Amino acid sequence: QVQLVESGGGLVQAGGSLRLSCAASGSISSINAMGWYRQAPGKQRELVARFIGGGNTDYADSVKGRFTISRDNAKNTVYLQMNSLKPEDTAVYYCYAGVILRSWGQGTQVTVSS
Repeated sequence: QVQLVESGGGLVQAGGSLRLSCAASGSISSINAMGWYRQAPGKQRELVARFIGGGNTDYADSVKGRFTISRDNAKNTVYLQMNSLKPEDTAVYYCYAGVILRSWGQGTQVTVSS
């Protein structure tokens, strides 16, 4: 299992952009199942974006066309580019790696002001 550390969160106005990074402690080149969840106050954790194998990606309907997940295996890092941010995107964002033995990061706070 790798350890994951997220960064890049912060406070941004509606319509703005942020790029989250998820740095792994080891190689991610063989880990297909990686992605991002988020959890807003009082709500359940929801899947935001993920790799689903074969280089394909999957997004929550609420972020399609605005968010882009990518990875740099050479840097052992997964990214989440978030554009056209909305107040409802405010949440703690968590990255994960793996399926059966899943690693989670500690989360990074994203706050979008109206």
